[in-house]
Amino acid sequence: MKILHRTQFKLLLSYVLVILVVIGTVSFFVIRSTEKEIEERVESSEQLHMTRMENMLTDYYFEGWAGVQSLVKEMSTLYDKRVVVTDGNGIVVGDSDKTLLGKTFNDDWPSQILFSSKDGTVIGTLYVSPESSADIVLTRDLGDSINRFLLWGGVLAIIVALALTFVLSRRFSSPVQSLAVTARRLGEGDFSQRAQIHDKGEMGEFAQTFNFMADNLERADRLRRDFIADTAHELRSPLYNIRGYVEAIQDGVTKPDKKIIGSINEEVLLLCRLVDDLRELAMAESGKLRLSFQPENVADLVSHTLVTLQPRADAKKISLSVDIPDDLSPVKADFQRIVQVIRNLVENAIIHTSKKGKVTITAREKDSRMEINVIDNGEGIPREDLSNIFERFYRVDKSRSRATGGSGLGLTIAKYLVEAHGGKIWAESELGKGSCFTFILPIFK
Repeated sequence: MKILHRTQFKLLLSYVLVILVVIGTVSFFVIRSTEKEIEERVESSEQLHMTRMENMLTDYYFEGWAGVQSLVKEMSTLYDKRVVVTDGNGIVVGDSDKTLLGKTFNDDWPSQILFSSKDGTVIGTLYVSPESSADIVLTRDLGDSINRFLLWGGVLAIIVALALTFVLSRRFSSPVQSLAVTARRLGEGDFSQRAQIHDKGEMGEFAQTFNFMADNLERADRLRRDFIADTAHELRSPLYNIRGYVEAIQDGVTKPDKKIIGSINEEVLLLCRLVDDLRELAMAESGKLRLSFQPENVADLVSHTLVTLQPRADAKKISLSVDIPDDLSPVKADFQRIVQVIRNLVENAIIHTSKKGKVTITAREKDSRMEINVIDNGEGIPREDLSNIFERFYRVDKSRSRATGGSGLGLTIAKYLVEAHGGKIWAESELGKGSCFTFILPIFK
């Protein structure tokens, strides 16, 4: 409710400010424009009147200004102005008020010099009183009318703004409030919550993004819980085995002979490998891995890796083959880290390939990059699992068997190592027919 009130207030304030600014700006320019237009029209009208009066007065000059007083009176009544006419010597010969007749006129009024139409000599001057109070009142009244019109228009606009504020705030605030409630529940650990907003605009896109984030949070939480359970199992099994051997020796049930010590050593090595994988993954995620880039030959990287894996392949009668041309360019790589990537991929292929199967390593140059493939004809990966196999803690085989499941960190570590080299890794697979893991590395320049 507080969010709704704040949104309504902000929308209303925004609309009112915009309306006031627009009305004020329009009022200023309209009044200025109107005043200027009136002034120009008044000046044009006065000039036209002066010209007409000049033409009428010129004819009276040749009659010795006889009867000019009656003409001046008529012009004053016609144009609602005081009119004064002087002769060539500046003496008033016509005054609509009759108070200046025979006197010298010295006021600063708008004037028009009268010329003889025959020889062009100055015969007198026509004076007209400045703008009358009626003109001033007319201009002021027009400005007041405009201001009243804009004021009532502004009041109407503010009323409309209030209605719009209510409607729009309900429309905007309702989904925002829904998102806030959903986010609060997500923060409390309920990752099943989703925003139920079906708007097709920006708010709908935001809700989709929010739900995508919630999906990722739910998946990450599930993977975290699975990892804790898997890691606890992986740690518990060798630890319990070691404990069993030690208790048997302490109780005198068995003797610490070479076979028992070898079994204990095997369990310790499993623990060390799991701890090393966890440590390496933590370093890779935090960006603290130190890489020494050198030009490396892909064939050397592969052959060095297969030396340690050949016994495991022979134990399952799996054929390891290499298809790498001799003229390939060197890659920019850290030798030990890329060997680790290849080992993880080949080892994964051996684990998931049945006896008498085949694993092939190939390499080709494509678009100034090296593409390395590890191909097997094993059990393959289900389509629903394929997009998750590089996620940390994820295992396709949920059996938790150390022989097939491992800790679920090998492919994740391989992904981080390849990306740290500026490369990319992905997998393609068909269930029951095998898999192809591919990663690319930059060519050394």
